[in-house]
Amino acid sequence: MTEQHSSRPAQGFERGTDGPKVILVGVDGSDTSMRAAAYAGGLARRQNALLAVVYVQPVMAAGAALGAPVADATDGIAEDLVAQIRDSAERVKGIFDVRWEFHTFRGDPYNGLVKAAEELRADAVIVGASEQAGHRFIGSVAVRLVKAGRWPVTVVP
Repeated sequence: MTEQHSSRPAQGFERGTDGPKVILVGVDGSDTSMRAAAYAGGLARRQNALLAVVYVQPVMAAGAALGAPVADATDGIAEDLVAQIRDSAERVKGIFDVRWEFHTFRGDPYNGLVKAAEELRADAVIVGASEQAGHRFIGSVAVRLVKAGRWPVTVVP
């Protein structure tokens, strides 16, 4: 049996051809999103990939119209998430080294994660499973990401 190998040059950017270079994980402070971050961190370490931790700040026009300090509340959540991630990274420093960045996008979770994945050129997207009962009927962010078919998506329970 003879093997033939093509030596044609690669054309443009191709996601995940040599393993993922950028692994994106969506976090929102929920238990499932924090488990997804831990899973993604291990995957990034094993693949020597950059871990892009993304928090999508919700845009709540109704709350803002009523004078509610929505931006302050979501900024606080983002700061708390960064503190939790830094604390976790410090605890495993010297044992496991993971390159990571924290990014904040604004919008609804699905569109925010899509925008983040496109801008950061993610090779894989990791999210926590939704804990909301209504998502069984309407469709969760995870299901919508899978249906988009643009990236490998891992859903962590």
